[in-house]
Amino acid sequence: MNASPLPVLVVLGAAEVPDAATQQALGYPSLFLLILLGALVPVVPTGAIVSGAAAVAFQQAAPLTLLVLFLVSALAAFLGDLVLYRLGQRGVRSRGGSRWLDALRQRAAPDRLEQARARLEDHGVTVLILSRLIPAGRVPVMLACLLARMPLARFARADGPACLAWTATYQLIGIVGGSLFAEPWEGVAAAVVLTVLISAAPGLWRRLRGTASSAR
Repeated sequence: MNASPLPVLVVLGAAEVPDAATQQALGYPSLFLLILLGALVPVVPTGAIVSGAAAVAFQQAAPLTLLVLFLVSALAAFLGDLVLYRLGQRGVRSRGGSRWLDALRQRAAPDRLEQARARLEDHGVTVLILSRLIPAGRVPVMLACLLARMPLARFARADGPACLAWTATYQLIGIVGGSLFAEPWEGVAAAVVLTVLISAAPGLWRRLRGTASSAR
């Protein structure tokens, strides 16, 4: 493989990377851990990380690196979802709940949760597959699955394709961003901005609708 990018450090604005061995030793494990962490807590912008890493790989004309980034990102997202779902299951089964289940409830607006539960009843696990492609759609659907006591194995069968589709989408955003500019940092910046805009659009639209409704 050619010198692979150090995706996470480049996205976060680190200095030049010394050599290919260091890139491979640090880059992919760091990417994996950040996406895994981002699946558990909302403070890590996982979509932006995937897009930024893809932009760097595209700028370096490294198709094999793009493939490895895709596999690492999808696996990390999948394992993170399974861990979070398992922790949520423990809260559903216990009388007092758990802090993980409470955290999921706090991250899912009541109206979004009710919509997710209704769609889950009507369309089954298809909703779970689509939920990762909708900004802020993953947690309400996951919580609806937990409250419906969906078995972990069934959740995993639907979440696998969902994570693959999510990774492909954000990697494509990174490739588009990387193709628009000649300098790597410009491609990364464009990919991150595109990701943030896509992620923020639904929330902004709901606020505008709420403001318009209040004004009537």
